[in-house]
Amino acid sequence: MAGACRLDADFGIALPMANPPRRTFPLVPRHRLTGVAYGAQRSLRRGQGAEIAGSRPYRPGDRLALIDWNASARLSLAKDEDHLVVRQHYAEVAPRVIVVVDRRPSMRLYPAGLPWLPKPDVVREAVTAIVAASHAARAYVGYLDFAGRSGDAGGAHWIAPHRQSVHRIMDRVNDDFDAPPDSLELAIEYLLGLRRDVPAGSFVFVLSDFLRLPSARVWSRARARRWDLVPVIVQDPVWEQSFPLIHSVLLPIADPETGKARAIRLTEREAYERRRSNQARLAELVTSFQRLQFDPVVLDTPQPPAIDEAFIRWGVRRRLIRGRTA
Repeated sequence: MAGACRLDADFGIALPMANPPRRTFPLVPRHRLTGVAYGAQRSLRRGQGAEIAGSRPYRPGDRLALIDWNASARLSLAKDEDHLVVRQHYAEVAPRVIVVVDRRPSMRLYPAGLPWLPKPDVVREAVTAIVAASHAARAYVGYLDFAGRSGDAGGAHWIAPHRQSVHRIMDRVNDDFDAPPDSLELAIEYLLGLRRDVPAGSFVFVLSDFLRLPSARVWSRARARRWDLVPVIVQDPVWEQSFPLIHSVLLPIADPETGKARAIRLTEREAYERRRSNQARLAELVTSFQRLQFDPVVLDTPQPPAIDEAFIRWGVRRRLIRGRTA
């Protein structure tokens, strides 16, 4: 991957980093997590952590550092006998972050240097931003795609969540875009079978242009697993989110299934209808994800600052949602 690297003091590994440094976005969960006591995310389970969850009477064997002396004094005064109260804290857990990349041919569009959105560049920069945010949250990072023919059973290229998986993930992002049409369905089904690696509360970032949508049943099963699924919509702002009002000339239009271009000639009415259809498709896509309580991120530029800003806005929205539902 192009770009500089820095040595992360906490993990002792070199993390990919653009120049100048990337701004990381917060991983804000919809629900409290459950898991092992580690990291910076709060869970429902009592354990070691910085945030107080409540208190209970002292039991033999409790650490003296956990005694709330002020509460103990108030309770002892009220009951006129000695009582000790121990503080309980929310356990901290290490979140899981899974990056799913749709590597169908339509995600190969377009080569850098052309006046259209280079989707491979957007994918690479988006994965870099997600990995940086994951390390800032002390998360385990995993990866999945279905490109090529050299993967494991079913053609899956799976990198299990781990803090040392960064370079394997970034190397994989630069590979081919030849996944089958049902790439997203295969990815969700695969993850549903990995309960230990992808438990409830895991962040699952799905990068795709979503020009071919999985069935509603697939999204419903993912939602039932209580993942924090984040659709990252990668679409060209001119040709996929909208359409130029160009007519009566031959236009090279790419087939979303094969990625190959074919020349067509549109009338003025047809060009207008295609623009209206593309705009409505994006609006309906965002609305359908929001109805499922998936918070989408729309990316239409390969520029790292703009991609960082889009993810930061996502984090702000999530905090507002958590504030309203708390």
